[in-house]
Amino acid sequence: MAIQTASAAASSSPDLAGAASILRLQATSVAELRDAVRSGLPFSAFLALTKQLEIAPQQLTAVFGIPPRTVARRKEAQQLNPQESDRLYRVARTVSQAVEVLGSIDKARVWLKTPNRALGCEMPLDLLDTDIGTREVEEVLLRLNYGIFS
Repeated sequence: MAIQTASAAASSSPDLAGAASILRLQATSVAELRDAVRSGLPFSAFLALTKQLEIAPQQLTAVFGIPPRTVARRKEAQQLNPQESDRLYRVARTVSQAVEVLGSIDKARVWLKTPNRALGCEMPLDLLDTDIGTREVEEVLLRLNYGIFS
């Protein structure tokens, strides 16, 4: 299985390249990334996301609903389980979409951490704990991308 940098995979899927880049993963295809999520992403992907968002790991664990002791065990094992990996990828995909719509990681960071009227005055980052909340955030980003006031 050939491994390339995430930017090399950009031509095959912008979604793959953006999320994989944020997580500092190397993947050549969506299938390869899917297999990595199924087998559990490395703990370093979790740390990469906290670094990109400039938040404490404890803040991100709240989004995942993972107790601090579990995070400590994952750090020791250097690997997340498949469910945690899926949640991590979901957050990274949404961050990638925010970067694409807003133009920079700095603007995306601020937007994700600021209460949003279109989301019931909740912070977008706090809604990423469920698939429904993630879809709401992605919908607002789509509206922003197309210039629809919300």
